Amino acid sequence: MLPLPGSPSSSWAMFKARLRAILIGIDLRVGAAFWLFGLINNVLYVIILSAALDLVGPSVPKSLVLLADVIPSFLMKLVAPYFIHVVPYSLRVILFALVSSWGMLLIALTPAYTDGGTITTKMAGVILASLSSGAGELSFLGLTHYYGSSSLAAWGSGTGGAGLIGAGAYAIATTTIGLSVKASLLASAFLPIVMLLSFFLVLPRGPLQEKAKIQRREDVRGHDESDDTSDREDQELLSDILPLFLVYVAEYLINQSVAPTLLFPLESTPFTHYRSFYPTYATIYQLGVFISRSSLPFFRIHLLYPPSFLQCLNLLLLILQALYFFMPSVYIVFAVIFWEGLLGGLVYVNTFAEIRDRVPKEEREFALGATTVSDSGGIMTAGLVGLGVERLLCDWQVRRGTDWCTRL
Repeated sequence: MLPLPGSPSSSWAMFKARLRAILIGIDLRVGAAFWLFGLINNVLYVIILSAALDLVGPSVPKSLVLLADVIPSFLMKLVAPYFIHVVPYSLRVILFALVSSWGMLLIALTPAYTDGGTITTKMAGVILASLSSGAGELSFLGLTHYYGSSSLAAWGSGTGGAGLIGAGAYAIATTTIGLSVKASLLASAFLPIVMLLSFFLVLPRGPLQEKAKIQRREDVRGHDESDDTSDREDQELLSDILPLFLVYVAEYLINQSVAPTLLFPLESTPFTHYRSFYPTYATIYQLGVFISRSSLPFFRIHLLYPPSFLQCLNLLLLILQALYFFMPSVYIVFAVIFWEGLLGGLVYVNTFAEIRDRVPKEEREFALGATTVSDSGGIMTAGLVGLGVERLLCDWQVRRGTDWCTRL
């Protein structure tokens, strides 16, 4: 039962006491390390998507970059949980840093398409960065099993911050500061060094040393699990994967295919160019994601399907807006996009929080890593489906006498 207004449990003093208890229970080194893990592991993905136009030029579909940035990560998350546990975390982090830096160097040092550079080489760099990001996400989420719930909250907040910081940093570097695309991407190739410093200098090593002792005991004892237990765990894992998959399909269809067609007459908006709508939508979305992914210490949900279905309603609502322009103001679209980001981030962090709560300790590390396949699978599905959705919506608008989508 909710407390009555004015009762002690609803007072500001009670809230401050609860907040103080949460903060006292957080190991700052663990929180800082996992926040930086989430930030660096995801920020290169965001920078690559932000640089899509600069990487492939105006004549190549930007969904090519999205798919090259997602499919390798999806495949890695699909197979790696079954063998990556034999690789020590220290070696994994070194490999993640090397591979992601190598990928960004390939992207940055290959001449631009206007200077005869091949898109194939740049896409090879994108694939390397994607492989590293996919393996990194499942590994760091698995690592939260050994560092408590605060590590999961910090990871979620860091991944949310990656969207804002990555897109903002690239825009500032290439527009406000005036750095070249090559210089901006080259600078990002050194960001994985922060991941190395976080793991080897910031993160306390005690839980990992305890993990090694437990692993040696399990290797000696062996495993004897029944098929019934395995089937039950598979069903529970599927119930965690489906809502996250669904919410990612809906939100990436919105972001990549529907948002570019959510346009209004310029005189009724704060913009002077139609190109300004899309990055503004992206920023508002990332703000919502950051807030909700940072909410885990203060707010929990246990039913994951309702927000996933609400995200699908957002998709339907915005498709209808692209078709019939029934919303009177762009600010209403801003609110829906912000709500979209809140729902997406909420489902992400609470999916892994539910796994931490429900899955037995001996299976939790595997389950946390394996569930990451659902977000990449959702993004990949949205990328494939969305290849034609934007064009269909834009063609519909043009046939009805509104050609704003052709002026981007």
